[in-house]
Amino acid sequence: MFSVLTADVLVVGGGTGGTAAAIQAARCGAKTILVSEFPWLGGMLTSAGVSAPDGNELAAFRTGLWGAFLRELQQRHGEGLDWGWVSFFTYDPRIGAEIFADWVKCLPNLRWISGQKLQGVMKEGDRIVGVQFPDFMVSATVTLDATELGDLLAVAEVPHRWGWEFQAEFGEPSAPIAPNDLTQTYPIQAPTWVVMMQDFGEGAVAPEIPAPPIHDPDRFTGAWDNYTPEDFLNYGRLPGGLLMINWPIRGNDYGFKVDRLIGSETSQTEFLQESLWHSQSFARYIQTQLGRRYGLAENIFPTSNTKNPQHSSLLFASPQAENSALFASPLGGGREELTAGPREELTAGPREELTAGPREELTSAFALHPYYRESRRLQGVKTIREQDILPVAGGRVAKLPINAEGICETIAIGNYANDHHYPSGDIPLQPKSIRWGGRWTGTPFTIPYSALIPANTDGLLVCEKNISVSHIANGATRLQPTVMNIGQAAGMAAALCVRRGCQPRDLPVRVLQEALLQDVEARAAVIPLFNLTPSRSDWLYWQRYYLDRPSSYPASGNCPLSVDKPIADSRNTHSPWHGIFHRRGEQDYALTLTDAPSHGDRIWKLVTLDPQIDEFLHRCESQKLLKVWGRLNLAGLWLLVEAVELPKSGFLHKS
Repeated sequence: MFSVLTADVLVVGGGTGGTAAAIQAARCGAKTILVSEFPWLGGMLTSAGVSAPDGNELAAFRTGLWGAFLRELQQRHGEGLDWGWVSFFTYDPRIGAEIFADWVKCLPNLRWISGQKLQGVMKEGDRIVGVQFPDFMVSATVTLDATELGDLLAVAEVPHRWGWEFQAEFGEPSAPIAPNDLTQTYPIQAPTWVVMMQDFGEGAVAPEIPAPPIHDPDRFTGAWDNYTPEDFLNYGRLPGGLLMINWPIRGNDYGFKVDRLIGSETSQTEFLQESLWHSQSFARYIQTQLGRRYGLAENIFPTSNTKNPQHSSLLFASPQAENSALFASPLGGGREELTAGPREELTAGPREELTAGPREELTSAFALHPYYRESRRLQGVKTIREQDILPVAGGRVAKLPINAEGICETIAIGNYANDHHYPSGDIPLQPKSIRWGGRWTGTPFTIPYSALIPANTDGLLVCEKNISVSHIANGATRLQPTVMNIGQAAGMAAALCVRRGCQPRDLPVRVLQEALLQDVEARAAVIPLFNLTPSRSDWLYWQRYYLDRPSSYPASGNCPLSVDKPIADSRNTHSPWHGIFHRRGEQDYALTLTDAPSHGDRIWKLVTLDPQIDEFLHRCESQKLLKVWGRLNLAGLWLLVEAVELPKSGFLHKS
């Protein structure tokens, strides 16, 4: 029988933003229903396989649910997160899925139903009041579109964008003046179907990776020409010898006729199948070029197709099962099966060992869905443009978003570089990277609340890559930590709207900002300040100060701070290292170790994510003996400094 469920807040999609939104809304007391297409929560961070997230890595920006997620990863990964060089946080995606499932389990007012895709939207005038799924309908006060491709926007006929905007529309300096071959060939950034490979060790012989029906290894020639094979593999190295294959250079990005993603179900399935086979082909190429020591990882992603009917037609090319389907049994607790009956608690977590046959062992290496970098994008009250993410003149931060009433609208922080992926290669973009902590990082920017609100539709917020943003600026706003921050803010906003009996557009943004700043379980920064870490006693003061005085926001990104008492002794948790400090250039530091024979005379790049350490290294004299505490990253050949010894006053704590 067709069931009708009711909720205060309905979240459609269990990706990075949707998971954060549902958890936050439920923690605020709202009766929340989360409906996901896939059996793992977390999207990019888990089910899409991108377990090496980018951005918001600095200590001051690791707040809210994003910061809580990192702390959980560090606790559950006893071997640490320092494995690859593309990210400071590389982890097993099964651990990430466990974390989200555990968070959901703790919330009795959050109901998670997996394996469902929206079919229709109910509206009363210009207000969305419910969503229809194959087996049930949900009536909700506030609905959040958290789908990977902005599907709800299309079904509900909410105005949205797909593709490029040209310079005449927003005046963006990097936007093309007119259509060209690139804009017509790749209307959006290319997705990637991540595959997990395994380094089985010296002398091992992994099973041969079969060639898919469409296999042209010449496409991959030169994929790692500017890297050693070891550097290429270490890009996304994870704990336990896992290798995340998400490689942009003649790798497994796939964008051929990408418009098919928003076409008919048949055309979408065709694109997904080709994308999957493209990654399988790349994995085979890696194995044939670098040896059978490397093969497909086993038992990573769930594999039975019985609970994933949306993709049951996709095939993994395998001699053991020519006509078998790829996806994916839902592992993990805290969710219901396809029926809309009472919540069913599961006994198997995401890391349950599978008793799969040969085909399942092969296909469990492939993510549950592609890593989508771009989707349909809302036409909202405000649209984020390239100018909104670039540094102010002479500064290191982007300007704060201030509306016509003079109110600062920021509700989330991002800081990644503007990163676009097209199989044809890079495009020229205005620079937004800066040197900080001995390395390159991105200019911090903020997300305004009005970019989550449709221009003319009520009862709806968006909280994934589908926010109101230009194609150019999406290259920075699309990253996992930023989307998680957006999701947390959207979930908080939805719960506040229910509590106050108002529409999202009528919620005072200052009320939302205060709720985020004072959240009991995961307070979130909304003003990016390099030197204001969340452990400081004056953290809340300075966040409020610049919200109320946005014109005083410093272009340097540093606020005036008094001395604050350190809260932790990093010497107890990190290894000590002695060596000679070298200043190789502006924000470019190195240490020649003098007490680590196993590492020889290698010079290690010194980097830090902590503002106090950054300031110390900036002032440290070259050729001085230095003692630091931190962690070596063998893939990136850097030493991440968490504490330093001062000559007279002891040591500098991590704040």
